[in-house]
Amino acid sequence: MAIGKYIMQPEGYKAFIPESFPSRDLLDFNQEIILKAAQAERLLGKLDGITHALPDADFFLSMYVVKDATSSAQIEGTRATMMDALEMSAGVNEKETDANDILYYIKALNYGTERLKEFPFSMRFIRELHKELMTGARATHFANPGEFRQSQNWIGGATINSASFIPPPVHEMKLALNDLEQFIHDSSLMPVLQAGILHAQFETIHPFLDGNGRAGRLLITLFLFERAVLEKPVLFLSSYFKKNQQLYYDKLSAYHNNRINEWLHFYLDGVIETANHSIETSKKITYLREEDMRKIQALGKREATSGVRFLQILFKNPICTNTMVMQSMQFTRPGALKIIERFIELGILTPLDGPSRYGRAFVYRKYIGIFSE
Repeated sequence: MAIGKYIMQPEGYKAFIPESFPSRDLLDFNQEIILKAAQAERLLGKLDGITHALPDADFFLSMYVVKDATSSAQIEGTRATMMDALEMSAGVNEKETDANDILYYIKALNYGTERLKEFPFSMRFIRELHKELMTGARATHFANPGEFRQSQNWIGGATINSASFIPPPVHEMKLALNDLEQFIHDSSLMPVLQAGILHAQFETIHPFLDGNGRAGRLLITLFLFERAVLEKPVLFLSSYFKKNQQLYYDKLSAYHNNRINEWLHFYLDGVIETANHSIETSKKITYLREEDMRKIQALGKREATSGVRFLQILFKNPICTNTMVMQSMQFTRPGALKIIERFIELGILTPLDGPSRYGRAFVYRKYIGIFSE
């Protein structure tokens, strides 16, 4: 199974030149891979069903996205945490952090899910996704958002001569992208296997100056969403890749060194582990929601009605300020303060440590805690 080979370039370095893709034997999967892929797709169906049945599923989905965005950004060196991103989103983060990398990832994923409702998964779509991901984020990295590179790049090392991997030069990159687009439109493969190969081949080609890792991880979820394996984009592998970061790099390296099954086993193990974990997370969310709904419904009718609305908002934005509550609930300042105080009494909200120029902030810690486990 040949993905490509290293060829000396006139400039004096060896770049990776992909073979015609995909080769016939690349798609000749052994029984072990097929059985593992079938298990992965079964669990994806279970996960999709459970999350689709969640009340206010779109509210819960936003936290899954924040967690994945954080892990994906951290793989690329971002030091910001999920809490940093939530605080920045809520307007209460006074620290100078790189949390905006996380917020741009969320923006790109949301763009991608909406765009795919009317536009095919294609190279143009991938360029649009990269533009949403990189425009305004990490501006000093000269990513040329939304445009495939016009010069040689490399991975690892201060210079190209010390690089750990040199992707194809521009001419070969363009040929490889044409092959990849044809592969995307092949509907004969199991989608979960196709998504894994798509990610590895994309990372091997490395078609952008920056942001290839984050864009490539987005492609897995968005491809499965586009193929209707997932009705909602609920499979987020970045936490698995972050937990096994060196192994992730090693298996991608194995892929472009023609050891494809090593990558596929690692990737499919990640799908299975992540789906199982997300199923358990969904159950915990449901239990927490039911527990807190019982507390709220024990209040008077009018207070309970407002409380249910406020709880829905917290599932999407688990950090809030008095101003945010006023705007989202259309309350007066005293009304917003009252509902916050009531939620503190019920043990749902707690004060967020540290002062804020925007006013005191409060956090739904039990909910965030589920995603931090």
